[in-house]
Amino acid sequence: MHRKRGKNLGLLELVAIALGGMIGGGIFTVLGVSVSIIGVYTPVAFVIGGLLALIATYSYIKLAIYYKDEGATYSFYKRTFPQSKFSASLIGWWVIFGYISTLALYSYTFASYAISSFDFANNEWIRKAVAGLILAVFTLVNLWSVKGMGKIEDLMVYTKLIILIIISFVLMNHSSTSIPILIEETKEFSVLSILIVASLTFVAFEGFQLVINAVKEMEEPEINIPKSIYTAVFITIIIYFILSLGALLAIPMDEIIEFEEYALAAGAEKALGHWGSDMIVLGALLATSSAISGTLFGASRQVGVIADDGYFPKLLATRKNNIPTYAILMMSGFAFVLILLGSLNVILEFASVTFLFVSFLMAYANFKIYKKTNSSLFLIILAMFLLFSGMLLILYYDFVHQVEQLYFIAGLYLFLSLAAWMFSKTTREK
Repeated sequence: MHRKRGKNLGLLELVAIALGGMIGGGIFTVLGVSVSIIGVYTPVAFVIGGLLALIATYSYIKLAIYYKDEGATYSFYKRTFPQSKFSASLIGWWVIFGYISTLALYSYTFASYAISSFDFANNEWIRKAVAGLILAVFTLVNLWSVKGMGKIEDLMVYTKLIILIIISFVLMNHSSTSIPILIEETKEFSVLSILIVASLTFVAFEGFQLVINAVKEMEEPEINIPKSIYTAVFITIIIYFILSLGALLAIPMDEIIEFEEYALAAGAEKALGHWGSDMIVLGALLATSSAISGTLFGASRQVGVIADDGYFPKLLATRKNNIPTYAILMMSGFAFVLILLGSLNVILEFASVTFLFVSFLMAYANFKIYKKTNSSLFLIILAMFLLFSGMLLILYYDFVHQVEQLYFIAGLYLFLSLAAWMFSKTTREK
C-alpha cells in the first residue's frame, strides 16, 4: 500500500509500538511477585489482567477516533471537561509520571537480566548504572528520527516475539512438575489474592495507549487504531499465559521467588542449561529495550501537548524535525532519578495504580459523551467498575501487607498534585 506523504507509521509499526510498550519489563518483573502471592494461579491472573486491559481499551479507542488528538489521555479528558483546568493539569502530571515509572521499571529490569550471569548480579549500583546506560541509548534512538525509531521498533518487537514463543515452548517441554502437583503446593489461595495480582499485572498491558500518541504520524487512524490495539492486546495475553505457565512447569517456584528480579534467567539455567538461560536473557533484553523505546516515543508526544497548554514548562513543547527533543530528555532524566531513589516494587505498584485510575477516568470521559463516540453504555460502566475495583484492591493489599509503600505512593501523588495545581493556577492567571 502506498503511504501518504508525512505518514511514517503503518499498521505493523503501530502494532510494534503497542507490543513494545506492553511486552517489556512487566512480565519479567511481575512474574516473581505474582508467584510469591498466588503460586500456580499466576497464568490465570495474567489472563484476567489482560481482559481488564481489553475492557479498558474500548474507551481509549472510541475517544481516539472521535478526537484524533496525539495528546491522548490528557487531551481526551481536557476536551471532554473543558472548564476544569486543574483536572486537566492533574491527569497530565499523573499519566506522564506513570509512563516515567514504567520507563524506570523497564530499564531496571533490562539491567537485572543484562548482568544476571555475572558475579556482581546483585550489586544494586551496577544494576542502576546499566539501567541509566540503556535509557541513554534509547533516548538517542528516539532523538534520531520517527521513521528510524519505527523500523528499529519493528525489528526488536517481532524478533523478541519469536524468541519469547520459543522460550515458552522450550520451558513447557522441559517441565519438571505438573499442574495438579503445583496446585497442591499452593496451599494458601483465595479468589481475592488472584484479583489483586491481576490488578498488579495491569501495568504489563498499559503500553497499548502509546499507539494513540502517534495519531498524527499514522495512516488511516479510524482503521489502524482499533486494529493495532486489539491485535496487540490479544497477542500479549497469549504470550504472558504461555510464558508464565512454562516458567512454573520448568522452574521450581521457590527459585522464581528467590530471584524475583531476574527469575526466568536464574531458574532457566538449572532447568535448560546455559543456552536456555542465554536465550531468556536475550528475550528479556529485547522486550525491555522495545518497551523503553516505545514508551519514550509515545509519551514524549503527550508531554509536548501538555506543555503547549501551559501545564508543563513551555520548553518541553519544542520540536526539532517533528521530534519533541526536550520532552524525551525530561522523561529519561526523571526515570533515572526514580531508578536511583525508588524500590522496584514501589515503582511497579505506583505505575499499576496510576494506569488503572487513569483508565477509569478515560471510561468516565467516554461515559459523558458516549452518544457522540457511538459507544456501548454497558461496556463503559463495566469498565469503570472493574478498573476502580482493581485500583482499590492494590491499595488494600498495601494497607494490609506493606503500609510503608502505601505512604510512599500517597506522598508521590501529593507531590504531583501540588505541581499540577501550581501550573493550573499559573495558566488561569494568564
